Amino acid sequence: MIRLGRIVVLNGLNCATFSLRRNLVVTMPGEKTGRSKGIEPLDLSPPDEVLFGCSSAMQDVRKWATRICGANVPVLLNGSGGTGKEVLARWIHKHSAWSTGQFVKVNCAAIPGLLLESELFGYEKGAFTGAHASKPGRVELAHHGTLFLDEIADLPLDLQSKLLQFLQDGRFSRIGDESERAVETRLICATSKDLAEEIDAGRFRADLYYRVNVVRLRLPRLRERREDIPQLAEYFRVQFQEKFSKESEPLGADLLRYLQKLDWPGNIRELSNGIARHVLVGADAEIGRERAAKRPDSSRGCNGGGAVPLKQIAREAVRERERSFILEALQANQWNRRKAAQELKISYRALIYKIRNAGLLTRKTENLPSRPEKTVRSSISAD
Repeated sequence: MIRLGRIVVLNGLNCATFSLRRNLVVTMPGEKTGRSKGIEPLDLSPPDEVLFGCSSAMQDVRKWATRICGANVPVLLNGSGGTGKEVLARWIHKHSAWSTGQFVKVNCAAIPGLLLESELFGYEKGAFTGAHASKPGRVELAHHGTLFLDEIADLPLDLQSKLLQFLQDGRFSRIGDESERAVETRLICATSKDLAEEIDAGRFRADLYYRVNVVRLRLPRLRERREDIPQLAEYFRVQFQEKFSKESEPLGADLLRYLQKLDWPGNIRELSNGIARHVLVGADAEIGRERAAKRPDSSRGCNGGGAVPLKQIAREAVRERERSFILEALQANQWNRRKAAQELKISYRALIYKIRNAGLLTRKTENLPSRPEKTVRSSISAD
């Protein structure tokens, strides 16, 4: 069931009206129905004026997405974590000839390599221990639909070969099956990494890169589209009000201008989390101010008065910038420290030191009660 509403966004600069739509939930065979407890995900199909905003960077994305959504060509979405790659992939699917089929997502970074092949291509009964019945893979589920491979750079090399073969002729075999199956699907891939660098490092096949990189769209970071922040923030506020069944204070013009000045290393995901906190806590949430509080105040000296030494200002600025890059790399790699260290081109040990020095916590420990420091640190994924 889809419920529609109308809201008006006031951002202090202009006014826009758009539709608000709830998620359309598709129940798969054998899947339990009913709402899960906890925070529900935001609508993955926001109105176009919210998705693309009014910034020139996103208007370029919209132009190219509109041109290619009707053609069945592989699309590669590139951008930092939290920039909305999956949302854009769903938009392309919705506006394509494959919209009557399913949108099937596979997170290549979240599924272990040993299980990923069976998840992608399925298996036959008795193919391995525990295979008590045949199971179709997600490639089959995406027949006459869209297959979305998120974080394709993390796909193991052996599976890259099998995926390449499938892209060449549209045929594959389930694990333990001698016969081949044919599938027609649209492919959209996404990555937060530079695939050219992954090829040079020997972690990604060049021939697969040329297969998936027919059309490449780069999603800008939130700080590259600051003019869209007021509309995005108000959209999230209305969404979270509905999901939490709780009224919240409007976002004032001063707060919106302040949000536009932040760097947002977590991009749109970080903004939505901040707005969720605002809806739940109210004005005391102080969206984004925890990072601003760590910046040096030029009005205070080392002893409470006088000018701050230039070296101290530079040192604090470098430390804050480094923290932002580390946080962004960790989020892009699902808090896998080894992969983040590779992306940052520093040693694993150096990254651990910088994480501790920056006081960064993982998603698993952010909301847990305090515990011994050793336990908190050990919960960050190492590999």
